[in-house]
Order: sequence, then C-alpha cells, then structure tokens
Amino acid sequence: MGGRRSLILFVLTLLFVLVPFLFWRATWFGRPLSDREITRYLADDAKPRHIQHALSQVADRILRRPGPAEAREWYARVVVLSQHKLAEIRVMAAWVMGQDNASEDFHRALLELLQDPEPLVRRNAALSLVRFGDASGRPELVMMLRPYTMRSPREGTLSIRLKEGDAVSPGTLLARLDDGTAQALDLRSPLPGRVASELKKDGARVAPGDELVLLSPSHEQVWEALRALYLVGRPEDLPDVERFAGRNSTGGESQETEIPKEIRAQAALTAKAIRGRL
Repeated sequence: MGGRRSLILFVLTLLFVLVPFLFWRATWFGRPLSDREITRYLADDAKPRHIQHALSQVADRILRRPGPAEAREWYARVVVLSQHKLAEIRVMAAWVMGQDNASEDFHRALLELLQDPEPLVRRNAALSLVRFGDASGRPELVMMLRPYTMRSPREGTLSIRLKEGDAVSPGTLLARLDDGTAQALDLRSPLPGRVASELKKDGARVAPGDELVLLSPSHEQVWEALRALYLVGRPEDLPDVERFAGRNSTGGESQETEIPKEIRAQAALTAKAIRGRL
C-alpha cells in the first residue's frame, strides 16, 4: 500500500508540473518550429493557434539573418491566410506581410485588406503598408486616433456589461442584445481601448445602426498611428495628431495623467514632421 501511495503521489506531482508546461508550450509562440512544422501548422485550420504560431515563426525567419529568402517558400500561404475566415488570423497575416517590404505579393494583399470588415485587420494593414512607402492606409491611421463607435447590428433590448472607463481588448464582451429569441446576441469589442461613454442606456430598445458604445483608442494604437503618420501624415491630420500633444478635441488643455508623456512627445514630433512637408 505504501508503494502504491508513493506512486500515486509521484504521478500527481508530475502532472502538476507537466500539465502547466504542456499548456505553456502549446500557447507560447516563441518555441522554434522546424520547416516541416511551419508548413504543417500553416495548413492546420482546425487549430488557429497553430496557424498563429507558424505565422510568428515566418516573421522571425524574415527578420533574422541572412534575410527573408529562407521564408519565401511560405509567402503564398501567408497571402492565402490574409483572407482567412477568422479575423485574428487576418490580423496576424497583415503584420507578417509588413516584415518584407520588397514583396509585391504582400503589397497587393495588404491593399486588399484595407477593405476588410474588421477594423483591427484594416489598421494592421495600414501600418504595414507604411513600411512599403505606401500611404494608402492613411485614413485608417487617422481613425486609430479617434474614438470608435459600436453600432447595433439588429433590433433588440440592450444589456450593457461594462461601465465607462473600463479597459477592453479585442473580444471583450461589451453588451448583449435580446430580441426575444432564446439566444441573445453578444456584442464584443473589435479593438483594444477603453469605454469612453455609453450612448444608449442599459435596458434601452435599439434599432439596427443605433450608436451604442464609444470606445477610446488604446495607448498602443495611438503610439503606432502617430509613428506611421510621422512618415505619411498630411496637414489635414494635424488636429487629430495635436490632440495627443496636449490639447483635446475642444481646444482645452488635456490632463497630463490621461496621455503618457511618450505619446505626447511622439505627437509633437509627428506634427513637426507634417509641418516640415508643407
């Protein structure tokens, strides 16, 4: 009995150590993949995280020495994945394609992604296009500096799940719509940021297209947009840029605690660069 008890304790101890390790190994994108694994993972539609892992490895291959040549065998598959049914795959493909600004196939695919229905896909594509010296995504870059309005896709009774000031990530549940059927519709954030304001009250009856929630952009999104507009911004973008240099949209002084000093500094540099192109 003592030997059996010891064996059970050993197995349990092993599981406590092994299971977290296997979970970490399965979800960490930094684990190197062989060429064969990358090819297999990129085709694994049953496991989206495998695709994401392989995409991250393709990006690593592009960036490391001696250069992108060793990654080109997967370029055609990356372009195919840029039209994947899952938005998170398209988002990552757009990022990967920005790593090689000499690929015309990537350039063409990124231009197509500017019409994607998901804002995060469009924004990643716009950022990547800047690396090609292409300002086609500039309107989307400017939108990254502005609040995003969530609209109702259908009629129903609104149930708000978050309050003003709450942080959100892509996929965060913002609200539910109950149209009287058994299954309520979940409304999830398409972008990172914060709940700036509720445009409809909890329990309100809403119609398709009604404005529901206003989301302020995340600091990371603002930072990336300002860096891109440093290169491709135009004079008409200055009001949006300068709002993050210390002035809000109504012309009043913004509170220093709301905008990190790094973002204020970048906004000032971006505004200066835009004026320098006048």
